[in-house]
Amino acid sequence: MVRMSMMQRRHTGAKMHGTATRPPGLRRLGRPLTLVVALFASAAVAQESSDCLACHSDETLKGVRRGRTISVFVNETAFTASQHGSLTCVSCHADLEGKDFPHVEDPAKVQCGTCHDGEEKLHAASLHGKALTRGDPLAPSCADCHGAHAIKPVEHPSSPVAPLKIPFTCAKCHQEGAPVQRARTIHQDHILENFSESIHGEGLLRKGLIVAPNCATCHTAHSILPHTDPNSSIARRNIAATCTKCHAQIENVHRKIIKGELWEKEANVLPACVDCHQPHKVRKVFYSQGMADRDCLRCHERDDIRSTEDGRSLTVDPLVVADSRHVKVSCSQCHAGVNASHLRPCSTITQPVDCASCHAEVGQEFMLSIHGVLLAKQDPNGPTCKECHGTHEVLGKLNSKSPTFPTNVPDLCARCHREGEKAAVRYVGTQHQIVERYTESIHGKGLKKSGLTVTAMCTNCHSAHSILPKSDPASTVNPTRLPETCGRCHFGIEEQFNKSVHATQQGKTDKPLPVCNDCHSAHTIRRADEQGFKLEIMNQCGRCHEQISKTYFDTYHGKVSQLGYTKTAKCYDCHGAHDILPVSDPRSHLSHDNVVGTCQKCHPGAGRRFAGYLSHATHHDPEKYPFLFWTFWGMTSLLVGTFVFGGVHTLLWLPKAFQLRRERRLRHAQEKKDAAAPSEPTVPSEPTL
Repeated sequence: MVRMSMMQRRHTGAKMHGTATRPPGLRRLGRPLTLVVALFASAAVAQESSDCLACHSDETLKGVRRGRTISVFVNETAFTASQHGSLTCVSCHADLEGKDFPHVEDPAKVQCGTCHDGEEKLHAASLHGKALTRGDPLAPSCADCHGAHAIKPVEHPSSPVAPLKIPFTCAKCHQEGAPVQRARTIHQDHILENFSESIHGEGLLRKGLIVAPNCATCHTAHSILPHTDPNSSIARRNIAATCTKCHAQIENVHRKIIKGELWEKEANVLPACVDCHQPHKVRKVFYSQGMADRDCLRCHERDDIRSTEDGRSLTVDPLVVADSRHVKVSCSQCHAGVNASHLRPCSTITQPVDCASCHAEVGQEFMLSIHGVLLAKQDPNGPTCKECHGTHEVLGKLNSKSPTFPTNVPDLCARCHREGEKAAVRYVGTQHQIVERYTESIHGKGLKKSGLTVTAMCTNCHSAHSILPKSDPASTVNPTRLPETCGRCHFGIEEQFNKSVHATQQGKTDKPLPVCNDCHSAHTIRRADEQGFKLEIMNQCGRCHEQISKTYFDTYHGKVSQLGYTKTAKCYDCHGAHDILPVSDPRSHLSHDNVVGTCQKCHPGAGRRFAGYLSHATHHDPEKYPFLFWTFWGMTSLLVGTFVFGGVHTLLWLPKAFQLRRERRLRHAQEKKDAAAPSEPTVPSEPTL
């Protein structure tokens, strides 16, 4: 049977009677403390953690330390799960072991060095330990970094000394504006901010790479010393060793000469890394390495230097380089392979400049593109990086003088793709005059004439480096991806199109579905409100909907539009332009609920009966329109029968008509003859007997 201590029994009894027990040194702030003094008349010995937690598990429990009121609440669950969960309270609070209850108001400070003597010695000799010894109120103790009762191992993600949490733990004191930073007379500004933007901070804080360096990696965890101390991990003679914990064999990565000086002035002695790499601003940039630029310019600054192979000029203007994007890149970084020990150091260069050594991702895209494939085949039509970006005068795409500035891109691409140039001669089919057509398109006019740099240019549709033929599924102009490409600018229209019957995910047909360029073309894109576009769009629809198009042109709307009148209803006026939906869809312009409103756009007085007009009705379809079909053929049969009967009657009557005409003609002739003869006297006849 487990023995219940005197303290436990008293605490339990107090709870049963609705009272709380606390030592005299502890009190609840803001209200009187009720003590049951009789319960503590006898001394009790606290040998188990449960004895202490009987009082300290109360969240409202307060105490006094060094004249300040503090909470002395201990979360039993967190303590049990901590590194010290297997220890008793008196293991750390040794001065209370064997003491009577209630214990003293302000117990002695816990000495972590009792168990962690090695770490305590390092801490005592460090900046933190020395500040703590001299009574500096800002000096951190073990609990400030590791916590007090809920200490978790370094491997635990929520531990304040876990790799991902260390920068924030240190920032409690060393962040800009923190008390420690304000109290220091000489300090580096924005330490945490600079670290978070560095390549180390990005790897640790943004990408979660716990192997990336944190504060303790360079400054150590407990032996933190100023850089002026010879024993400091960041002292000038020691910092290289600190950096090479991660950057092993760095001497094989860097070149032996920097800015014309020996890198290793003493055997196996590395220079101070911070000479080039600022301690908290480890930027993702390249630093001058290899030969000094001045050594290269001794020859290449001359105007008469030319290539021995093709005679081209090899002169480099330092002022041009100074204005380029590569101003901070040394010559030897691009022209790798130079050897300073040779009379002509660049004679050892065997390979052309490889831009992908810095621009790896772009290089991979380019090599998979149609340009890169041609270049890999050593096709003279395959462009290289320098043909678009230049060599030493590489400028940013936001610089108006750069060939990759938006308004300059069409002219840049036209060097090869203008009619008659090396790329244009490879075109087949209807791909001719691309540049000329683009210039006259709505995109070209917006870019070249109006100067709208947000207007679509060649690289917006075909991409800058991953240019692929439209037959390639990965191409940005492939029919399956073209709506997405156009949607980068025309976002709202893309959303409408993706819900329409023309979208691949909505259309239920085996026939190829139309995309943007089927209606708007690829390079001769015109304004949708132009009269020419409005008249042509019906023919565009008719390429797929041939029969329906014929029925449209049989209607009043169609016949008027063929006369060039653009204000009559076109296909898109009724069905929509990009949001074409089945009539059965409630969202359709022609659904039962919307069709009246659609008609009222042109016919304000239209009602439900007006909207019942069959716009595509035809007498040629006996299945869909049987009434019209049989009425048409019935009336046609009646009309044809009438004309046939009348024609036969006429044919049968012709002989009689001709005879009557002849007789009439003879009678008229005889009458004329009789009228022209002289009259004779009349002789009376003899009487008859």
